[in-house]
Amino acid sequence: MSPEENKVIARRFVEEVQNKGNIGAVDDFLADTFVNHSVPPGLPPDREGVKQLFTLFRNAFPDFHAEILDQVAEGDEVVTRKTFIGTHEGEIFGIPATGKEMTIELIEILRVSDDGKITDHWNVVDQLGMMQQLGAIAA
Repeated sequence: MSPEENKVIARRFVEEVQNKGNIGAVDDFLADTFVNHSVPPGLPPDREGVKQLFTLFRNAFPDFHAEILDQVAEGDEVVTRKTFIGTHEGEIFGIPATGKEMTIELIEILRVSDDGKITDHWNVVDQLGMMQQLGAIAA
């Protein structure tokens, strides 16, 4: 796959799984051997963990939306800087619903195989900003 084709796959994952909430599509995008190298505590680092994570986010932020801000690709890797936006309507990470809007930025790296499946994931997320916006930590 070319770097441009890999970017398309990454954008399609954002649209289908993150924005539309189609958790079942995770298996279409992620390889059987997929590894999340930045998995949150308590979740498995595989496709099932991704399904659990986005189900958790959808339940906590029913209007959850991801917006791609920048994207670059080289070889088999795609780097995306994006924003997650949502209204906190359900519990997440032990924090009860606040009704507050949350906006956080993150940067992720995906590795895409020759057959167009995502095999690896790494990210850096503004978790402190999220906790501050939800009132779990003082600003």
